[in-house]
Amino acid sequence: MGVRNHVAVVPVSVTASALATQLAAEAGPQVRATPHQMPLDPAPYVREQVKRVLRGIGSHPNVGGTVVVALGTETIQIDTLADDIARNGTPVETMSIRNAGGTAAALRDGGEAIESLQVEAQTARRESTSIEELVVALECGGSDATSGIAANPIVGSFFDRLIEAGGAGVLSETPEFIGAEHVLAERCIDEGVSETLLSYVERREQMASLMNVDFRGAQPSPGNQEGGLTTIEEKSLGAIAKAGTKPLRAVLKYAEKLPVGGGFVVMDSPGYDVESVSGKVAGGAQVVVFTTGRGSTTGNPIAPVVKITGNPETFNHMSENMDLDASGVLSGQPINEVSDSLYSLVRAVASGELTAAERRGMEEFAINDIPPNVATEFGGQS
Repeated sequence: MGVRNHVAVVPVSVTASALATQLAAEAGPQVRATPHQMPLDPAPYVREQVKRVLRGIGSHPNVGGTVVVALGTETIQIDTLADDIARNGTPVETMSIRNAGGTAAALRDGGEAIESLQVEAQTARRESTSIEELVVALECGGSDATSGIAANPIVGSFFDRLIEAGGAGVLSETPEFIGAEHVLAERCIDEGVSETLLSYVERREQMASLMNVDFRGAQPSPGNQEGGLTTIEEKSLGAIAKAGTKPLRAVLKYAEKLPVGGGFVVMDSPGYDVESVSGKVAGGAQVVVFTTGRGSTTGNPIAPVVKITGNPETFNHMSENMDLDASGVLSGQPINEVSDSLYSLVRAVASGELTAAERRGMEEFAINDIPPNVATEFGGQS
């Protein structure tokens, strides 16, 4: 089930990203580009991850047609990628800037391909369906003390209701489990899932060490500390509160396809909001629920991002970027009452209501990279 009906312009590399952005801008609001920073020839240990992301975005439920754009010298072959996208039933066209004869010709040919896909996408029918068809991604950014005591517990209450109704949800930002990973591990359905979760947390911490970053010493970030967070454990406990109380059924690689059948899963990702959201959307999440204490404007080109804050000052100062004020909890409003409002809001967004990020044109997108020394240490895993 798709909750939007976009035509996606998906560049294979950074060299095609500017053209993809221009094509989408000239084609109108239904058309969304996913420009990113990955090179023409990503190393093998990165390449498979990039392909997962591009394949997942091109065949996303919210996408009614896809144009794959390449310079023409990339290692990732556009025809192979297009075939992978088409297997999911998504109409797809390809565009090589070199084969077209340069930028001007590629804009002309790409515009024609987009027009054709727009016509095909418009044949989709609006239908009623159950919440069981919905996959929600959870995210937080710019956290403060109100995130852990208001916004995130509200999302957790919403999340439990979503899972009980048969829906599915995905939590990521693996570094933000550090110090509270044992709490999530206790919720795993079996020892295998628990071991996978803990291994991913350990791996992210080791990766950071190889890049001379001390997660435990550097967290909470200065912004988090200004917002009232004092320890990494405090930040992590607040972060995982978004995921409610239901059992954890699986732990997935970055941008891996989300399993069908409902339930709670974790996806390994960095803590960087844009890369984290992009991975979950590539996995198939149709809606993103994003909490922020200090304020964030992050959106996504393919999936609507619902922005929630538990900080009354943030809501007042950034109301045009927020979708739900959760600060009433701080003065005694019951969590369940606010989570009911969130549940209704997510249903409305899934039915077509635009989020603040969509109205403001916030469409950030990025793919998680793997530094060479890190990949070598971990045997080329992605």
